[in-house]
Formats: sequence, C-alpha cells, structure tokens
Amino acid sequence: MSADEHISEGHAADPAWAWAAYRPDAARPWDLARAGHLFRRTGFGADWNGLQQALADGPDRSIEKLLRPEADVAAFNRTCDVYEASTDSVESLRAWWLRRMMLTPQPLLEKMTLFWHGHFAVNGAKVGNARLMRQHVDLLRRHAMGDFRAILKEVARDPATLVSLDADANRKGRPSDHFAHGLLEAFTLGPGQGSAEDIVDAARSFTGWFVMQDQFRFVEREHDAGVKRILGQEGNWTGEDAIRILLEQPATARLIVRRLYRWLISETNEPSDDLLAPLKTAFAKDYDVSKLVETMLRSNLFFSPAAYRQRIKSPVEFALGIVKGLEELAATAPLGADLAVLGQNLYHPPSIRGWQGGRVWLNTATLLGRGNLAAAML
Repeated sequence: MSADEHISEGHAADPAWAWAAYRPDAARPWDLARAGHLFRRTGFGADWNGLQQALADGPDRSIEKLLRPEADVAAFNRTCDVYEASTDSVESLRAWWLRRMMLTPQPLLEKMTLFWHGHFAVNGAKVGNARLMRQHVDLLRRHAMGDFRAILKEVARDPATLVSLDADANRKGRPSDHFAHGLLEAFTLGPGQGSAEDIVDAARSFTGWFVMQDQFRFVEREHDAGVKRILGQEGNWTGEDAIRILLEQPATARLIVRRLYRWLISETNEPSDDLLAPLKTAFAKDYDVSKLVETMLRSNLFFSPAAYRQRIKSPVEFALGIVKGLEELAATAPLGADLAVLGQNLYHPPSIRGWQGGRVWLNTATLLGRGNLAAAML
C-alpha cells in the first residue's frame, strides 16, 4: 500500500503506520526531495554538498547526525557565547543569534531553541535587559532537546520570564495572576483548560517569588501559606507544587505534542487525537523532548505527503534557507531588522502565545517584503 493510500484528506493516518520508522522503497525512495525536506524541518536548509552527503548516508544515518552531531559543538558554542556575552543590546543579540543559526554544526538544536522561544514567548522590550534576555535564550538552548519538566521549572524561575509577565514582585497581598495565566494557558495546559479559580490559587502559590538585582529570590515572609485548590488538588501549595500539578495533567503533554507536530510535520490540518495518542502517552511518562522529536523525524508520516510542503516558512526560515542554498553568509544586523518588518522580530514575540505562524506570515505586504529581501540577498 502506498503512502497516499495510508493518508486520508484529513491526515487521519493509522497511528501504527504513521509512527513506525520510514524505510525507503520503490514507491517512497530516499531522494533529493526527501533529504531537502528533512533539512528544512530540522534546521534552515542545507547546501548542495550536505544534500549529497545525506543521499549517500541514507535517512537513518542523516537523522542520527542531526540528533547527535559529530562536530565539536561545545567549542562552537563557547565561541558564540563569548561574543554574545559582550553585547549590550537586544538588537546585537538578535544579530548574533542569526549568525549562530547560519554557522551552527547543530542546526536541530537551534531550530528547537527557536521553537521554545515562540512557546515561552518572553519579550525583550518588556524585560529591557539584554543580559537577562541572553540568559533566557541560553536556558532555552540548554534544555531544548532535554526534559520538558526541567525547562518548565527553570523558565518559571527565570528572571526574564518573571519580569516579562509582571511577576518580579509576587507579594502575598498582590500575587501575579498574569504570570499564573501564562503558565497555565500558554506554557502547559492550553487555552480554556483551567478555571479562573485555578489561576487565582496558582498565582497565590507563587507568592514570595521575586527578582532582585537581576536574580531570582524567594522571600518567605511574602509567601501565602494558606490552602489553595489547583485543578482539583488541595493543599498548602508552593510554586514548585503548582508546577508539579500542571505536569501531572494530560493536557500538558497533549499541548506540547500538538505544537511539535505543527513545528516538525504539518500545520495544514489539525491531527486527530487518535493519531497523536501514542506520542502523548509516551511523552507524558518522561517528558523526553529528544525522544519525541526523534520519533517524529524517523516516522513514515514525516516523509509522507501529509508532511511534505505542509508548513509555511517563518521569515527566519525563509531568509536562512536562502543563505544556506547560496553557501554564503549575510550581514545579520540589517537582516534582523528586515525579518522584524516581515513579522518575526527575534527576542520580541508579539504576545504571550508567541508567533501564530501558518498563513498569518503571509499577506500583501509580507509577500512583497519576502520578494524584495530575496532579491537583495541574491
């Protein structure tokens, strides 16, 4: 049976077939189109030599190199970190991040860092501190392919996150509902999954959390020690307890799996619950992002018509794809400004929900802007 016969118009694939490992055959060969598709989704494209090497390596080896690069990644990151640490503005950080994306020996890590940047959506204009924003993105990169529980716990205590969500002074008499709302509806459960009472009591759990001299501090006298009720669980909860309760909810695993499906596979149609059920069950057990990403990348579904050309490139993906194809570099300071005009200003997600993506990237002005940018880069 061909891939097209397995996939219906609504992407209602058989889960067992969808998440089984792709094995090339006469009907679905490992060819240039599939190799290019892999590099676009896991990074920002590839040059001709990279594509030819992937064809020779085959899909399994190519994916293995993306997941576990053979290059000296640590040395590259140390060099980039030194330059980024010397910057004194978010605009300079934006330029250095674009340069890192162009040159990285670990493109999947940068692509996933960009994913989490949109998921947690901390805005540099609100934070007003380049050093805190650099530390925030460093945190995202450090955990980008790790344990979601770890990244959630660290992001929640991250000074840039707290400042961005008006939670840098969580006093007993004035808890930050805005922070609790973001944590429940944007970072974990998704819209409409928690009640107004859940948000209020979650906010009370985080009282005592402060940012002082650009560092996280817990001020015990400002913590509300009363009983709280969050998603049906009642107790004298702290912020750590609130995060634990959120991670125990099936909705949290469901949200992350769905968002990664849109990021790596398709944003054209919503996948069915049955299709994603095996991934959600596995992810909820250990919250291992790397394992989830690997399952998606190696799958029949990833290399099927249901995924091929089923995402609209973000401005960053669009521009860096041109750079990769031309086997050149670009001046990243003006490029960062151009990408902001096209709708993707790095370090400045537009709202707590990040960039919406999909067809929102495209309108009369941005289509013209993409054409002009491509012509200028050529």
